Amino acid sequence: MEKEFEIFNEYIAKKGLRRTPQRELILKTFLGIEEHISIEELHTSVKEKDKAIGYTTVYRTMKMLRECGLCEEIDFGEGIMRYEHKYGHEHHDHLICVRCGDCIEVTNPTIEIIQENMASEHNFIPARHVLEIFGTCEKCQK
Repeated sequence: MEKEFEIFNEYIAKKGLRRTPQRELILKTFLGIEEHISIEELHTSVKEKDKAIGYTTVYRTMKMLRECGLCEEIDFGEGIMRYEHKYGHEHHDHLICVRCGDCIEVTNPTIEIIQENMASEHNFIPARHVLEIFGTCEKCQK
């Protein structure tokens, strides 16, 4: 968590922004949650610790976390943007259940090689990629 705070503080300084207790609390709270979380859910968690923190502060802070590479924004097709940790976490893809909304994180070296080969065949340099497969989880199939 120390490295994440260092990255965030460097970003704030570079942008000429202030380091505030509210931003630090939002970062600490976000880093303590190991799931895909919406702004609303994070706001609820943060408000348990500081009732004065508004939704807009959480939203703007998450935008900063995304810009400095600490989190990634994900759309699971439900009309709600979710956020997950990016820094210090392995790349993974998602299997998303269209019935219950569960998300399974998966890694597959073969898929990564196929994607690299596709890009190479077209002289394309990828900056990032996302693989999301929507379907029905084992639990909901029963």
